[in-house]
Amino acid sequence: MQFGIGVSTHINNWDIIRYAEELGYDRAWVGDSQMLWSDCYATMALAAHHTKRIQIGTGVSIAGTRIAPVTAHSIGSLNALAPGRIFLGLGTGHTAMRVMGQDPMRVGEFREYLRVVRALLDGEAVDYTYGGETREIQFLHRERGFVELEPRIPIYVAANGPKALEATGKFGDGWITVGGEPEVVAPKLAHIQAGAAKASRVLPTDFHTAFITSSCVLRPGDKLTDARVIDETGSWIACELHFYYEIWKDNGRNDVVVPSHFQAIWPDYLQHVERMSLPEATRFRQIHDGHLVYLQPEERRFVTPEAIKATTLIGEPDEIIAHVRRLEAGGIREIDLWPPMDSERKVLRDFAEQVMPAFR
Repeated sequence: MQFGIGVSTHINNWDIIRYAEELGYDRAWVGDSQMLWSDCYATMALAAHHTKRIQIGTGVSIAGTRIAPVTAHSIGSLNALAPGRIFLGLGTGHTAMRVMGQDPMRVGEFREYLRVVRALLDGEAVDYTYGGETREIQFLHRERGFVELEPRIPIYVAANGPKALEATGKFGDGWITVGGEPEVVAPKLAHIQAGAAKASRVLPTDFHTAFITSSCVLRPGDKLTDARVIDETGSWIACELHFYYEIWKDNGRNDVVVPSHFQAIWPDYLQHVERMSLPEATRFRQIHDGHLVYLQPEERRFVTPEAIKATTLIGEPDEIIAHVRRLEAGGIREIDLWPPMDSERKVLRDFAEQVMPAFR
């Protein structure tokens, strides 16, 4: 089992990646969301310069906001700074697109995007369509090191729906997800395998699987209603709550998509959204306020014990270790923690000192 961190991308927050390396974490996933954070590639460049071992990549780069050749050249530039330590996480853009009031990229477009990026990073010439015109493109000046494609840069795909999972099987070197419980992971891995089979591809034995969550290591006597527990887990739970609100809307306001751990608070949350000061057309700016950075104070009441238990790694050290072993047995190879910025050093340190040694 490997362990990583999710990084809320402040240009000066490269130092949390250096700190994570010091604590023994294996990988840093740096978020890409232009209306929320600093530029992820600038932040990763600083982190690459100040670290020696930790793997660094996008968590995840958004296809809809960066054309494929730009993404390929950006990650190739980083690989020149830290060869062999760079990976590319790619996704359709749940938050990065929605905070502009737009929908994430459609799966068909995303498959084409993956095809082009993978070919470019493999040094190939590839047909690429831009503005309705299709031309064959390939990196020039390779011998001068403007981009570095060796060692090969792996692509880890963020996917949940069947078609996106099949595209992961066709083009990906790994998969990153939320909801890493074995009963959730197993059918999704089956879709990935099916996508690989359709492409006449055999997934490599080192095909990577990563699960994003957050954590709070409890002390004896701690309760899930304690302020510290809510402080350390709340921004993650709010992030999932906002995600399910968007999915609920996309599915015709169908309550069936609301997970059981949010059902009790769902009517209250809908009223909370209706009371927001912005009109519905621009309300996305308030819905996603604080995304993975902090918990909106008025949403604190939605961070219930049920939601904490269902969405985070919570418990005393032995309980979390047992939970991680269950995830590992279900096919997850990496756990990634994304704590709120105000608590991130403490959360990462607690986990590194009290949980990770059991897997080293």
